[in-house]
Amino acid sequence: MSFISVFDVLGPNMIGPSSSHTAGAARIAYLAQKMIAGPIIKAEFILYGSFARTYRGHGTDRALLGGIMGFDTDDERIRDSFQIAEKRGIAFSFTPDAEETEVHPNTVDIRMENEAGQKLTVRGESLGGGKARICRINQVEVDFTGEYSAAIVIHQDRPGVVAHITSVLSRHGVNIAFMRLFREGKGDIAYTIVESDGRLPENVSDELRENGNVHEVMIVQP
Repeated sequence: MSFISVFDVLGPNMIGPSSSHTAGAARIAYLAQKMIAGPIIKAEFILYGSFARTYRGHGTDRALLGGIMGFDTDDERIRDSFQIAEKRGIAFSFTPDAEETEVHPNTVDIRMENEAGQKLTVRGESLGGGKARICRINQVEVDFTGEYSAAIVIHQDRPGVVAHITSVLSRHGVNIAFMRLFREGKGDIAYTIVESDGRLPENVSDELRENGNVHEVMIVQP
């Protein structure tokens, strides 16, 4: 028998109406925007399953847009996220996709672009009770919930890179809770996700980038 806490029953502190369609959506976008540097100028949301069918009525669109601007699930600004995004000059769109069915019922792809022209696509799933999971970054399948502080290291799949990552974190006294590597294929682009019991030092990303096979480092704090 699986354990269900009272918080799973009551749901999170949130701007409603739905923990799955509103709070979970905001959580996905909130995590996604932490993975790209600087202000976002464009966000495209591709919605699947029940997200695609009910996103207007359940406020999924407002929640996603609020999350991409850094609003947490209980931030009252979510109600006015359309107007706030327009004032900030953020271009945004919502596109329901009824064709792809082999996905979690509450799934969204978020395509982001920042002021520097950097682009990133993140796929997230709303799991219920306000919980969310990032399941894809660009074209690589991953598994990341954002419940812990995390370093997401994008690198070539080469010998010694993982050892470099663990060595840097060890020097900073980081206690690793989980560490997983996801890759497109042998020798291709890989994503190493390291989740820590404590908050990660912000400057650890600079040392992680010192390895020539490391392309980018994202530090995501809860």
